[in-house]
Amino acid sequence: MRRFPLHTLLLMLVALLAFARLYYVTHRDTPAPAPGQAPTAKPVKITPPDLGPAACRGLDAVLADLLQPDAGTSWDAGTAWSDARRQLGDCPTPPAAACARGPALASRAPLVARDALPRDLLATLCERCAPQDNPCGLAVTHALQEAAKRGNPDLQEAHWSLEHAGTALGAACHELARSAVGPAAMTGTDVEAQVLALAEELSPTCARTGQLPAPLLNAAAVQQGARAPRLAQLHTGGAVEAAPIKPDQLEGPEDTLRAFDRDEQSGVKLSTAPGAEGALRLGYTPALKSLVSFRVRATGPGSLRARIPAPDGVGRQDSGGFFVDPTVCRFHGTGRWEICKPAVPLLDVDAVNVHPERPGVELKELEIIGAR
Repeated sequence: MRRFPLHTLLLMLVALLAFARLYYVTHRDTPAPAPGQAPTAKPVKITPPDLGPAACRGLDAVLADLLQPDAGTSWDAGTAWSDARRQLGDCPTPPAAACARGPALASRAPLVARDALPRDLLATLCERCAPQDNPCGLAVTHALQEAAKRGNPDLQEAHWSLEHAGTALGAACHELARSAVGPAAMTGTDVEAQVLALAEELSPTCARTGQLPAPLLNAAAVQQGARAPRLAQLHTGGAVEAAPIKPDQLEGPEDTLRAFDRDEQSGVKLSTAPGAEGALRLGYTPALKSLVSFRVRATGPGSLRARIPAPDGVGRQDSGGFFVDPTVCRFHGTGRWEICKPAVPLLDVDAVNVHPERPGVELKELEIIGAR
């Protein structure tokens, strides 16, 4: 049997002792702190922030260089623009600072220059930026705000921005409903001509993509009539089988039923009442899917308003939620039958309110013609 030299055995012994010492140090329990002594803080593990893909991290600086006054904008001098476009293509969600370059890109390439690289880059930027930073979505909001202040925003620019809003399309359409289409669907609300022009320009995109409810759109078309005729053209529903439908709930004078007893001699006298519900409220549960016309026989003038539910934040609000109340019929009250037929059907109507224009108006008969 071969024996190991003495010095080799000694080295092996030293290595074994060193291993035992290392094992003891690394596996022993941490002693409890003495009474009154603060515990020893554990080392803090610092996690570096996730800065996203490299293409996103340098995108703002690249755009800043391109937007310098001496930067070229034509295809002949477009190598840098092409490189920026490729870099943007590798960035799934651009940072907010890069998205904020949108207005500068738009000013560099008017819509008449549709082949300009800055406009092409802006389109991609809008399609990728998050909703809260989206330059196209913010451009739509800015246009609506400018119109409300009697400014004259560029309609084509606003239309282009909405078409390219990407993930911000829903928010932009909700803002259109809140600040333009909703007010246009309410009785007693003055809507600037510039706001109506934007509503007509932008509503087709929101309606086509399902971001603008048809009941709200039809209500605005009925309320505005000739002031915004393009809104009525957006109605795509077909004809329905309509018939007179009596209300499910009546709120008003005790003899209100006389207006629905098919006796043209009897009626109910109404007094003027402030508020959206008027002197007489006719409720429907469930709501009418479609309301197409009215027949009124009265002595004295007045109007009928429909109550139509609206998205949160749009129109007026009561205990039942948000709603709009377009005027759907104005009657002169000659004592003979008068017929009102709105330009487009009213959808999702849960009530019709009668508003006399002076005290003592007598409502002889009222027919509400629609479908459930």
